[in-house]
Amino acid sequence: MDAALIIETVIKAVLVLAVVAGLAGFATYVERKILAFMQRRLGPMNVGPHGILQLAADGIKLFTKEDLVPQNAVAPIFKIAPVIAPVCAFTAMAAVPFFPEFTVFGYKVTPIISDINIGILFVLGVASAGMYAPLLAGMSSSNKWALIGAARTVIALLSFEVVSGLALLAPIMMIGSLSLIDINDYQVGGVGSWLIWSQPVAFILFMIAGFAETNRTPFDLIEYEAEIISGYATDYSGMRWGLFFIGEYANMITVSLLVSLVFLGGYNPLWIIPGGIMILLKVSFFIFLFLWVRAAWPHIRPDQLMWLCWKVLMPLALINILITGIVLI
Repeated sequence: MDAALIIETVIKAVLVLAVVAGLAGFATYVERKILAFMQRRLGPMNVGPHGILQLAADGIKLFTKEDLVPQNAVAPIFKIAPVIAPVCAFTAMAAVPFFPEFTVFGYKVTPIISDINIGILFVLGVASAGMYAPLLAGMSSSNKWALIGAARTVIALLSFEVVSGLALLAPIMMIGSLSLIDINDYQVGGVGSWLIWSQPVAFILFMIAGFAETNRTPFDLIEYEAEIISGYATDYSGMRWGLFFIGEYANMITVSLLVSLVFLGGYNPLWIIPGGIMILLKVSFFIFLFLWVRAAWPHIRPDQLMWLCWKVLMPLALINILITGIVLI
């Protein structure tokens, strides 16, 4: 039984790694196509029919592009830093249930790598450790612009991780469990039992924090696209730069899964739609929302971001926790 459990866990881990990495890469093509459509452009069109092979071309470019290490950089840390981003992003998915249980040849499969009773805390903790990737990248680059970008990154990530944690505290108080499976089962009663109706403020706060933590417009100050340089990643090229990119899109998928599981009924079936299809639809909608907002909203300044976090979102999160506690009492 133990051997079967080990084999099952390894298979799940490999599948999650392969599928999510593939989806993260494919999301870059989808994003460029959606942005092009919204901006009345064609987007990638030259490689393959309608540019569908652009992903393969980008992969070849990243793997074959020269890997540069600045002369005065701290080489070991400079090389290790990009690995931290995808490792933390994929590790965080270990406690996320992707689909409802199903049976294969009489063997019951639970689509979660590790069902721990502090799942949501594990996801937030491991994902937050990903901030060491931009921090070490900027500090080891021997580039003052990369160092400034790394400092700005850590400030933004730390600030909004506090907001996301406080936003999730209110629904956790209602459910009384940190397990994502328990949170999903709490909403088994249909649309009316979704936590978005009883915790709309927490939903909005967590979504805003999710945009900031995944480096998405309008809160993309982690790698500010409006600047000529590229923040902490200024000195990176080739596949090392690509690892930062994979981590960003994997985090985007994780945030979409968390929002769907915590606030929108998770993988529970809806009417005649099976639960597995429902979670895919919800996650796809939120990924599209990330792309849509990028096409529609302008960037904000760093001081505006910090003002929004500490003077607006933080007080709202605390007030929401207080009101939730009063109602529960």
